[in-house]
Amino acid sequence: MLSLKHLNIKSFNENLAYINKNCLEYAIDDISALSQVEIQTEASKIYAFLQVVEDDSLVSATELALNDEAFDNLGEPEKTEVSISLAAPAPSRMALKRKIAGNILSPQDYKFIIKDIINRRYSDIDIASFIVAGGAFISANEVLGLTDALVNNDKINWSFENIVADHHCLGGVPGNKTDIIVAAIVGAYGLAMPKTVARATTSCASVADTMGVLCNINLTQDHFLELVENNRVAIADYEPLNIADAVKSIANVERHLGLTQQEFLLTSILAIKISAGVTHLLIDIPVGEKSRVKNTYEAIRLRKLAEYAGDHLGVHVETVITDGREPIGNGIGAVLEARDVVQVLKNKPNAPQDLLEKSLFLAGRILEFDPKLRGGQGYNTAAEILRSGQALEKLNDIIKAQGKKEAPVLGSFTRDVLAPQSGEVLEIDNAQINRIGIWAGVRQYPGTGIDLFKKIGDIVDAGEPLYRIYACTSDDLALAESVIENSTGYIIK
Repeated sequence: MLSLKHLNIKSFNENLAYINKNCLEYAIDDISALSQVEIQTEASKIYAFLQVVEDDSLVSATELALNDEAFDNLGEPEKTEVSISLAAPAPSRMALKRKIAGNILSPQDYKFIIKDIINRRYSDIDIASFIVAGGAFISANEVLGLTDALVNNDKINWSFENIVADHHCLGGVPGNKTDIIVAAIVGAYGLAMPKTVARATTSCASVADTMGVLCNINLTQDHFLELVENNRVAIADYEPLNIADAVKSIANVERHLGLTQQEFLLTSILAIKISAGVTHLLIDIPVGEKSRVKNTYEAIRLRKLAEYAGDHLGVHVETVITDGREPIGNGIGAVLEARDVVQVLKNKPNAPQDLLEKSLFLAGRILEFDPKLRGGQGYNTAAEILRSGQALEKLNDIIKAQGKKEAPVLGSFTRDVLAPQSGEVLEIDNAQINRIGIWAGVRQYPGTGIDLFKKIGDIVDAGEPLYRIYACTSDDLALAESVIENSTGYIIK
């Protein structure tokens, strides 16, 4: 037996175990790269990938050390006696190999794979292989089977509600923070909306980042339930909730790779929303040559997949295909996007009109889930709720109930990017704008961002500012400037 030790090392996904090269209980000659071991106490068992340490001060020959994730999963105090043994291959490994080879998997295969991901039997390399293989080819029935496996019977029950609504945008469009405005309008109307949000994978900032500068979004499941029951709406990061655990592991790998396969994105969205107890879901699919979904054909394919899965999993899914050719709103980055959201909710004359109109359109579609509203009445109802100040009041209720935060300040390092010539803005490259924002530090610092001064159709003079970059460090600003050397993201003619 070895004595348990906790090392403050965060892997962001994997269970990692560490033994000394002279371990008295386990011969390192038997260890190969990424060997997985079974770690047991009298009450607990976990799987972890084994690492060998040469520094006796970190791990002695009589100790087994665990990183943060493994230590938390084991749930035992330091000094607990533990035993380790080489783990048998994960039960689903043959199914994974068949998927990599291009085969169609059964729903049971997906259940085995997802179970192994939840139990930390897969390394990040295994999960990445699964993502790439599934993205290369996955049938409609596989999308259904994977979504069902991801839900894993972990569903929040809103037994007191007939309609539980939510909205999700497939993303890739900078500044598209309609979710917060839509949630405020829908909550003010009275429909239940347990709004789950996630951190960005390939996009610049996320709804979680933006809402996170306004209030606490790390809610326990019980608190989430209470807020929706009492306030009609809550906006929460889904990761602290006890739902769709495998999605969290897959998303961590996607974030690291900077890669999101369309079908995996769709199954993850559906799994999170179904696990959150949503009965009626609106999916926004922005289409643009430089966005995540490139053309209408691809959008229609995703729409049909979403509707097919929803029909078979008991969720009413509707989709809308929207214009994704340019960023929505003026601000990109948490603080700037929160500013845009508040301007819209306060009915400010300088509020971004594209963000306003898209939010009303989406909110109107969700309100029409209510059978009391006739078709076409949703938009006007949403507009009246916004105009009257009810939506702003509801957002303030959400912020107060979840815990208001002191808003961060904008970064002090700035650069105005100027038009190289006079003419009309014909295109804005969403992917390039996202790239500039990421290198400027948007994912690390909420005060980082891009403030857009010009949009498609605007006339500009040579030397006129197109946008301003805000960074929190000089190094981040320099990195963003190096991206601009290739392209400003604007096409002007």
